[in-house]
Amino acid sequence: MILTINVAVLLAVVIVLRLRRRTEARSRADERLTVALVLVFGVLIAPTAFGRGILDVVGQVVEGASGVGEP
Repeated sequence: MILTINVAVLLAVVIVLRLRRRTEARSRADERLTVALVLVFGVLIAPTAFGRGILDVVGQVVEGASGVGEP
């Protein structure tokens, strides 16, 4: 049996574990590392079908929000 690990899933688990910590306990370097991990996660997930679905949802929300003030 061969065990494969999807890097995006592993990164998502690491991000969730890091974000569960209290905000007061984080240093600037810790915050920068979390931001870097989230950016890499975004790059890994962007070309997938799930990433395209997120892009479509965000695009619809932006279109809806930008058209709120129009008559």
